[in-house]
Parts: sequence; structure tokens; C-alpha cells
Amino acid sequence: MTGPGRAISLRRPAAAGVAILSTAAAVAALAGCGAQPGDDEAAAPGGGTTTLTVFAAASLKASFEDLAEQFEATHDGVDVQLSFAGSSDLVAQIQQGAPADVFASADTANMDKLAADDLVSEPRDFATNTLEIAVPPGNPAGVEDLADLADPDVKLVLCAPAVPCGAASAKVADAAGLDLRPVSEEQSVTDVLGKVIAGEADAGLVYVTDVAAAGDDVEGVELPESSSAVNTYPIAPVADTDQARLAHDFVDLVLSDDGQQTLAGYGFAAP
Repeated sequence: MTGPGRAISLRRPAAAGVAILSTAAAVAALAGCGAQPGDDEAAAPGGGTTTLTVFAAASLKASFEDLAEQFEATHDGVDVQLSFAGSSDLVAQIQQGAPADVFASADTANMDKLAADDLVSEPRDFATNTLEIAVPPGNPAGVEDLADLADPDVKLVLCAPAVPCGAASAKVADAAGLDLRPVSEEQSVTDVLGKVIAGEADAGLVYVTDVAAAGDDVEGVELPESSSAVNTYPIAPVADTDQARLAHDFVDLVLSDDGQQTLAGYGFAAP
């Protein structure tokens, strides 16, 4: 955001008899009274004069909202705008020219798509995450393990295969030799969680971080098989961003000790 409009204040003559300034001197005096370039930006209290747009996987919502606040606190005049969705959707948006400065993916496969198109620079891994079964409070369907999800009487919701949590779900099911038939496939892990919370599903495969963030709205059923599908999260500045320095600064924060502690607080493991 920009600061309030500039106003030039002209002083009245102090009294009669004061020598009239020459034209050149008057111009100089007026120039001295006018606000200088950058004055408004420096004086704008808490106002962001520069926007940094971060596209991040839906499972990063709570942690990145926290990190964005930390970033703004140490970067005066910067407003971090966060956009959350399934990683595959965000990739498609960036490929179509959506204005983003930083991209954080829930898997390496989607980041690799942008790297192949030279649309990101220097991706770096910053976290890992694993799957857990989310069920409504009280676990009405009695889901106790992964095999129960193959029961046709259990209304199961999964992420779509193109979404990182969907790819991980398929990998876990394949490793266990199970044929999972969901009643719906969602475009983000938060949509899967939302179906479970709303009582529209008996179970959903989401990340351990999502179960933790949902609090009492869901219960988690541990999934030992999740070790066969650990998702690694990479982050990178988007190529040709107009905010290259800030983009790298944000990536550095995520990778820093403080950033890693913040992520760990939300249940993410180290890369």
C-alpha cells in the first residue's frame, strides 16, 4: 500500500517589511518545504508499501500464516499475501502467469514441474509430512486401521491423485495391497478434512499436521504404513519475480532455525 497523499505547505509572510524573496530563492524554499521522495513510505505506520505474494500448499496454512507475521515484523513496509490451494492447482496458476513471488509445494513432483519450465529458481527442501486417518469425533464407523478404509460401508474421502496427499494415499494403499474406493476426491487436503469435520465422510486420509490443527473437530487414527509415503516439501522463489530479494529472504526465514522451530510446532518434521 502507498502512504497518504503528499501535501506541500506554503508559509505566509511573517510581517510587512520582510524582504521579498527572489524568484529563485522562493522556488528553493518551496522545494525545501515539499515532502521528499520516500517520506510517505518511511512514515506510513504499519502500512505495507511492498507486497510479497506467497503461493503455498493448503497443508501449510497455519504455519505459513505464523511465518508471514514473523517476516512482516522484521521487514518494515512489507505485506505478505498468502494464497493456499492444492500444490497442483498452484502450479497450474503459476504456469498460466499468476503473479507469485514464492512457491512452497507439498511434494517435490509439483515443484519439479515448475523447475522443468524454468519458472522457479533453486528449490530447497524445508519440511516433511506423513499421512494419518482423520475420523469424526467418536469415530462412528469404528475405523481402526488402513484396511478398514477398504470396507465399502465406510464413506472414505481422499485427495485427487494429482494432489500430493492423493499421490501419497495411493502409494500407501498400493504398498498395503488395498483397493481404496473413495466417495469423493478433493483438490486439497483441507477439503478432505472439511468433509470429515462436516460429517460427510467416515474417514479421510490427511496429514498428521492437519489432524493436529483441527483440534477437537476430528480424531486421528495412526497409520504405520505412512512411512512408505513421506512427503518432502520444497520452497523456491518464482523466476522473474520483481521481489527477488524479499523472496529469497522469505525462503531464508523458512529454512532458518526460527522457521524450522515454527514448523515443528505445527507437527512438521525436518527434511
